[in-house]
Amino acid sequence: MTATEPKQQRTVLLPIAALLPADSPRLAGEDAQHVQALARLDTPLPPIVVHRASMRVVDGMHRLRAARLRGDERIAARFFDGSDEDAFVYAVRVNILHGLPLTQAERAAAAERIIRTHPQWSDRLIASAAGLAASTVASLRKKVSDRAAQLNARTGRDGRVRPLNAAEGRRRACALIAAKPQASLREIADAAGIALGTARDVRLRIRQGQDPVPKKLRDAENRDVNRPVGRTTTTPAAAPPVAPPPPVTDAGPALPRLRKDPSLRLTEGGRALLHLLSSHPGGERTRRLLESVPAHRRTAVAQAARACAESWLRFASELERRAV
Repeated sequence: MTATEPKQQRTVLLPIAALLPADSPRLAGEDAQHVQALARLDTPLPPIVVHRASMRVVDGMHRLRAARLRGDERIAARFFDGSDEDAFVYAVRVNILHGLPLTQAERAAAAERIIRTHPQWSDRLIASAAGLAASTVASLRKKVSDRAAQLNARTGRDGRVRPLNAAEGRRRACALIAAKPQASLREIADAAGIALGTARDVRLRIRQGQDPVPKKLRDAENRDVNRPVGRTTTTPAAAPPVAPPPPVTDAGPALPRLRKDPSLRLTEGGRALLHLLSSHPGGERTRRLLESVPAHRRTAVAQAARACAESWLRFASELERRAV
């Protein structure tokens, strides 16, 4: 979590009347017998945790009830700095580690809520927070909103972001290897959002002249693309006729006009953009470039070129959006 953990905060005395009840993962509220047992203790109770922004108790409602039962006016506390959503996750974590354990139903309900508020988290990361198995979280994820299913990546327990579409991550790694052949596997893995072993496999496949995306991943991709929305049948939809690709040309009549525009020609960013646009292959240059690619690198270069094309398409779409 990016929030400041309470253990990094100093302990303060807060007036009990200023505190709000916890947004607790406990479905049945506090246990009255446990409150009475705490109230009878002669030793000081550990500090409770309070969300600084709302003054709502994050952890320690049983201790707060016990202090009220004893007639205390103040209670030792540490602050939690973060969002309401992160505060709830923290409450779930600490209630799993100490105090009265959460029931299976309470942990499942907490996991469903975390899936909604942190859809980018992996099943394993949510499972570690809620005290469940990752397979249980995966089943719960299917029951909650579609928002989680629309994400392209999730954050794992190690804090790294990994793509849900493994094929896309491999293609990004392929493009990175083509652009920076001397980069380390760690650099490639971090930049592409894939595991170190996956980056190693991609580099090996490229060296062997193979497609960096294994056939089973390509087949899975094709099944997802061809599967009709809202239908459970496994019969793929008929593929639409594919139009022939347009002939390769230069950047069109707009490029000469762009070269003459002072707002582009006389700025560093503008000159860099003009240089990139001018490097677009076309005509005789395309033939020479095709002949320069060795046979064992054709697949890798094709993947890199496709990644570049996709980047330019996204760039063009964003420009068109801003022009509206």
